[in-house]
Amino acid sequence: RRRLAPLNEDNGRFLLLAALIAAYLSAGATVFSALESPSEAAAQLRWNRTLHNFSRIFNISLPELRAFLRSYEAAMAAGIRVDALRPRWDFPGAFYFVGTVVSTIGFGMTTPATVAGKVFLIVYGLFGCAGTILFFNLFLERIISLLAFIMKACHERQLRRSGLLPPNFRRGPAVSGVGSLVGWKPSVYHVLLILGIFAITLSCCASAMYTAVEGWNYVDSLYYCFVTFSTIGFGDLVSSQNAAYQNQGLYRFGNFIFILMGVCCIYSLFNVISIVIKQVLNWVLKKFECRCCPKCHKSSARLGRRNAITPGARLRRHNISVDADGQYDSDTEGRRLSGEMISMRELTASNKVSLAILQKQLSETANGYPRNVCINTRQNGFSAGVGALAIMNNRLAETSDSR
Repeated sequence: RRRLAPLNEDNGRFLLLAALIAAYLSAGATVFSALESPSEAAAQLRWNRTLHNFSRIFNISLPELRAFLRSYEAAMAAGIRVDALRPRWDFPGAFYFVGTVVSTIGFGMTTPATVAGKVFLIVYGLFGCAGTILFFNLFLERIISLLAFIMKACHERQLRRSGLLPPNFRRGPAVSGVGSLVGWKPSVYHVLLILGIFAITLSCCASAMYTAVEGWNYVDSLYYCFVTFSTIGFGDLVSSQNAAYQNQGLYRFGNFIFILMGVCCIYSLFNVISIVIKQVLNWVLKKFECRCCPKCHKSSARLGRRNAITPGARLRRHNISVDADGQYDSDTEGRRLSGEMISMRELTASNKVSLAILQKQLSETANGYPRNVCINTRQNGFSAGVGALAIMNNRLAETSDSR
């Protein structure tokens, strides 16, 4: 019976990440349930006691009181409050709403009530969210390019101080003659540190503004900044909702700038962290590679010792899985399992692949494409990655070897 093909690296990493996310979600649910459940039960008990006391003191039946409270909840959902608040659907309020829609923050304090508004929101959010995600990716590309330029300048300055670069060195074609700068890329960990410091600084400054203007305590302000900048958007705390503020125009502008810069920065930081997580997954996969199958170690060790001309790894795996039933097309096919010979059919196929790769490289070089294209790249439109992950892979150092 033919054996099933083993999982490749991409599928293994996907399954491992799915298992880790499931475990992470379970752990988070356990912690939050233990922290918040007693407080919720105590609050519910206090509310029931208050409700019964109010009904008894003012001689109001509980059904009538509950009906009144349901009407009040409906009014709150519509944006009506006891205290005077700013209008929800004037132009500044509507602009604030569409900003939270396209950025996927979604506070929920303002929602369309008409059928036409709900239908328009579906169409509006479809293109708005797509365009905003593109804007975030372009911002990520430029912030990484800026950091790479600054870090490379610092790297060159350090090389000059150590005497590895001449004092009159200039960037350009001369870089190819300096071994220390050939293929240099910024470290993903340095970029992570810089983005982390910038995100913390931005959040602290924004929290100071919200504490002074909104009257929140500093911890609540930090909490609001993280929930907003990460586009979680619970809506329990929402800025710029009072009817009037001192220096209201300046505060609204500062609030817009802080939210815009915070979302862009946290988005970039999340993508860098995802690269680090991917590296950890690759390391775990390498540690567990073939440990569940000792026969793989024995066969690979035997082939490595006895073979002088080894075929490609992919072709070898394919032929071994086909010939595992004990049926061979020829004596050459049978001896190839021992690693002593390579068949002419396999050699011809390998030469055809090499010729195709060479022709592709010559064509790309003639047309001005990058010359350092990996020859093992799979020939499909998504081989270099998609979106933010591809941007990080192309511009950071540690991700090059993992692909």
